[in-house]
Amino acid sequence: MEHSGNEHNHPTLQYSMQQSSSDTPPSAATHHSSELEKVLSNTDLPWLERYKKATWIELKLLLRLAAPAIMVYLINNSMSMSTRIFSGHLGNLEFAAACLGNQGIQLFAYGLLLGMGSAVETLCGQAYGAQRYDMLGVYLQRATVVLMLFSFPIVVVYVFSRPLLLLIGESKQVATLASVFVHGLIPQIFAYAVNFPIQKFLQSQSIVAPSALISLATVGVHLVVSWIAVYRIGLGLLGASLVLSLSWWIIVTAQFVYIIRSQKCKDTWTGFKWEALTGLWEFVKLSIASAVMLCLETWYFQVLVLVAGLMENPELSLDALSVCMSVNGLMFMVSIGFNAAASVRVSNEIGAGNPKSAAFSVVIVNLVSFVVAVIEAAIILSQRHVISYIFTGGERVANAVADLCPLLAVTLILNGVQPVLSGVAVGCGWQAFVAYVNIGCYYVVGIPIGCVLGFKFNLGVKGIWSGMIGGTMMQTLILLWVTFRTDWNKEVENATKRLKMWEEIKKPLLKN
Repeated sequence: MEHSGNEHNHPTLQYSMQQSSSDTPPSAATHHSSELEKVLSNTDLPWLERYKKATWIELKLLLRLAAPAIMVYLINNSMSMSTRIFSGHLGNLEFAAACLGNQGIQLFAYGLLLGMGSAVETLCGQAYGAQRYDMLGVYLQRATVVLMLFSFPIVVVYVFSRPLLLLIGESKQVATLASVFVHGLIPQIFAYAVNFPIQKFLQSQSIVAPSALISLATVGVHLVVSWIAVYRIGLGLLGASLVLSLSWWIIVTAQFVYIIRSQKCKDTWTGFKWEALTGLWEFVKLSIASAVMLCLETWYFQVLVLVAGLMENPELSLDALSVCMSVNGLMFMVSIGFNAAASVRVSNEIGAGNPKSAAFSVVIVNLVSFVVAVIEAAIILSQRHVISYIFTGGERVANAVADLCPLLAVTLILNGVQPVLSGVAVGCGWQAFVAYVNIGCYYVVGIPIGCVLGFKFNLGVKGIWSGMIGGTMMQTLILLWVTFRTDWNKEVENATKRLKMWEEIKKPLLKN
């Protein structure tokens, strides 16, 4: 298929013009997007000037998306981190329990529901690019129903967290305290089920700043109420986790109020629809592919925390590793912000029938994210001897953390590329393929090599982490190769077919 510089000759746009029930003019993002395609297709311009112009347009589009998205993820992560810090100042045992509960159990729910929510990102992003605005609200509601249904089995895991942690060999004292912490996070599961579809719904329309402002206001409330609950009232670990659940529900409620009141969402949110309760099985299939892809990534480092609990000195291993994982988690939020921006940019461009712009967006977002990751790694290495004191006291923990920091720096640099490539995969709808790659690289290569290095060669946590870095590197190289070889014209055709398929699912429902 040969690409034409004239967007109106493209089948995706013809489809959107024929089918669209909205007369809304394209947004500023859509305008800049078509401008980017024109610049990249203009062979009259010298190639250097063409790419300079295109880079400037793309950077403006990218930063408008990435900056608020990074802020949202950083603030939401900082709420979770502040809860661990409040717990850590109750004692080292409480810190180990909160970290095990948070990174050993809670990340299970986060990974599963965020992964399922990324199906909304593919569908909403491509529908918005094709100007099928009416479909976005139905996708949002359908996703929320599906995620709510999947939340109930997760509650069972939370309720039985203590026997599960004991079953995999965690110490009785740490497992008991961790389960208390986890029980207070049960309301948070249902907040996740509503929050992630809302977040993807807004991001696909390049509406990111309101979520950032809502999260910023909530974190202030969270810190004050956490301090009162943990220290003044003396509710301890349970109080800390209950406040975290409350804070997430504040964010969800405020975002939903914004959607139903904002003029920016008047064409994409047209009220509750009965068709959201139908076609659920098709949505479940796409959601499961998305969930498996993201869960395999999120749980990968969760395994590292769980295995560290099996070491000879589990409390020191868990404390040192938890500090590094907390820093990694915070910096990973920057990468997830770029992941979201990459997904929105690629899905919008593919939906709008702009293959050159989609390919160019992939290059720019990867370069920007990689540079930011290198800067983060340099800062962490320079401060490696003092980082641990933010979370918990003790010179032994500080020395253990400093010893692990070189591995943390390598992980941060890899995180500058790998999540962005995953975002590209979500934008294109490649979730099922990436899930297979993740199984092979992470669970067939990374974890077994890590366990051999850690236990057989007595390298401890450093050995396990080194093996897992190898798995991440392998996965990153495969995704780079696949992305480099992508036929973006074919991806545009696939997006057109996907929109038609989902429209056919919806049409018979409207006749009932």
